[in-house]
Amino acid sequence: MPTEKVDYRRIANEITSKIKAGELAPGEKLPSTRQLAEQYGVHISTIHRVMSLLKDRKVVEGHPGKGVYVAEPEHESE
Repeated sequence: MPTEKVDYRRIANEITSKIKAGELAPGEKLPSTRQLAEQYGVHISTIHRVMSLLKDRKVVEGHPGKGVYVAEPEHESE
């Protein structure tokens, strides 16, 4: 479905913006996949794509059995 591609990118960008704005702090647990799917009105598979993209961008970190958390920002070595 073409809108799914747009949806997952839009949602990923929205979550990234919330992190950059300080609405979601490093170390903070994100809502569950099911909760995010309900919140954004999309299928769970769309949220899986969002999380995969955010993990690839190192915006979030997955901890098996515990959830997904906002990643600590990467700092350049001095």
